[in-house]
Amino acid sequence: MIEIDTLFRNRKIRIGQLLPFGFSESGDAYTYSTSLVDGQFEMTVTVTKKGKVSAEVIDSISNEYYVLHRVPDATGAFVGKVREEYEGVLATVADACFESDVFKSEGARRVIQYVREKYRDELQFLWKRFPNNAIFRRQDNAKWYAALLILQKQKLGLGEEGTVDIIDLRIRPEEIDDLVDGKKYFPGYHMNKKHWFTVCLDGSVPIEEIFRRTDASFALATK
Repeated sequence: MIEIDTLFRNRKIRIGQLLPFGFSESGDAYTYSTSLVDGQFEMTVTVTKKGKVSAEVIDSISNEYYVLHRVPDATGAFVGKVREEYEGVLATVADACFESDVFKSEGARRVIQYVREKYRDELQFLWKRFPNNAIFRRQDNAKWYAALLILQKQKLGLGEEGTVDIIDLRIRPEEIDDLVDGKKYFPGYHMNKKHWFTVCLDGSVPIEEIFRRTDASFALATK
């Protein structure tokens, strides 16, 4: 069972996406309604302008609130169906009307915006066990061309405490030795070190240089 607060944690509302999705504005909030289980229930999702999300399910016949889908111990095919459709609606709203807010650095935000505008790609979080790891991949062949992670600086060999947003990018093998210096450019973290390198998104490398290398990585993700 997925809790609403868990699903929308580290997500930021995209107000401009609510009305096109089907929400209606009402005072300080937006609401969206849809049916569940072949019309047996009506589900309403409410999103405040600050991004707080809530949802309720009402029995279409009795007009009473249905809550079993939110009870972890409630089992059975029927409640499972309600829960599945309920969580599916929330996941769709999260993907369509919210964006990731995991990476807080200015560098990471600028990279995310650059990729969104140029390639129309969004970060994909593939691992529930690693919610601070995400990737960009090409739409035509699903090949990864960048990965964003939050990492302890010491794991890169930096002699200081704290975390840093990093990006892994592709590179031609013959260029690795000339680029990686252990100061600004590092061996690809959790990647094939013959084909990937890592950069900290902390201003140590100019953002325009990172944009250029992101473009090169995109071009390499073709085979």
